[in-house]
Amino acid sequence: MGSVVWAQLQVDWFTDVNRLSAETPWLHAPMRLFAEYGVVLFAALLLLSWWLARGERDLPRVATSLWAPVGVLVAVGVNQPVSGDIAEPRPSTVLPHALLLVSRSQDYSFPSDHAVMAGAVAVGVLLAHRRLGLLAIGLALLMAFSRVYVGAHFPLDVVAGLALGAVVAGASYLLARPVVRPLVAWLADTPLRPLVSLPPVATR
Repeated sequence: MGSVVWAQLQVDWFTDVNRLSAETPWLHAPMRLFAEYGVVLFAALLLLSWWLARGERDLPRVATSLWAPVGVLVAVGVNQPVSGDIAEPRPSTVLPHALLLVSRSQDYSFPSDHAVMAGAVAVGVLLAHRRLGLLAIGLALLMAFSRVYVGAHFPLDVVAGLALGAVVAGASYLLARPVVRPLVAWLADTPLRPLVSLPPVATR
């Protein structure tokens, strides 16, 4: 009984957002663009967090920023068997008459890969740079909403995706930190120093 009620809530919440989507055609183009290609912005945030930490010569933060994209890959990798085991069909399969603004996908819906990615990036960037991390969190929430808005996912798909991505990215960094930080400190004393820190400022 509980699973039936839960499934109905999923449908009801999705229907509410889908109705909003139908009533706001002026938002279709930007939301579709972000839902499909917003991953580029998240990649830019990862790069910027590394660049800022490197510029400040903050080796612990450089270590965090260098691990962040690895944490994203780990989170997305963890999501694959989880999604396959749960095997939840996409909204376009369950509700074939719902508005769909993106191409019909054949993979499973829960948890959302895009939301997993967004949650993992948000945590990785937040650990490296607080203010930039707050921006990443905002974009992660927008990505989650956009995936429901365009009809690609149910609401709980993206909520679970954000949570899974955040937890796996954070946990993977905690496990890797004892190795990553000494490695970055070692790199700072090698010819690869420019990867982890700007050269010292010349003084006269």
